[in-house]
Amino acid sequence: MIEHDTIELMRECDAGIQMGIAAIDEVKDHAKSPAFSSMLDAYQREYAELQNELQGILHTYHDEGKDPNPVAKGMAWLKTNVMMAMKETDEEISDLITDGCNMGIKSINKYLNKYKAADGRAKDFARRLIELQDRQLKEIAKYL
Repeated sequence: MIEHDTIELMRECDAGIQMGIAAIDEVKDHAKSPAFSSMLDAYQREYAELQNELQGILHTYHDEGKDPNPVAKGMAWLKTNVMMAMKETDEEISDLITDGCNMGIKSINKYLNKYKAADGRAKDFARRLIELQDRQLKEIAKYL
């Protein structure tokens, strides 16, 4: 049970990280403020570093991770592109990223509760992902 819950929690973190990277990738070229653009690049690098670490953990369990739900990914892409077509501002980007971070925090907390038997390393990793998203929320709030 521990191994199953650990793998499932890590797979959900993998999907969440991929969504975070993709979301930033969709909007960063639209940022007007150089400081905001730089911040988005920095967060994208942090997500990539977590993803590399996560791949190492998953490799120890002979698992390749999980792609995000195609419907969720498609809906996020559609919302982002429609909103950017209507209003290409740092405020709109910040609003979109805020929604994504809130969804990510909610999802990972849900999976922490669902996969209670996951090992400590997996739980710590999930909490670090939540902390990253929470920090991102606070830092981009000044662009809302």
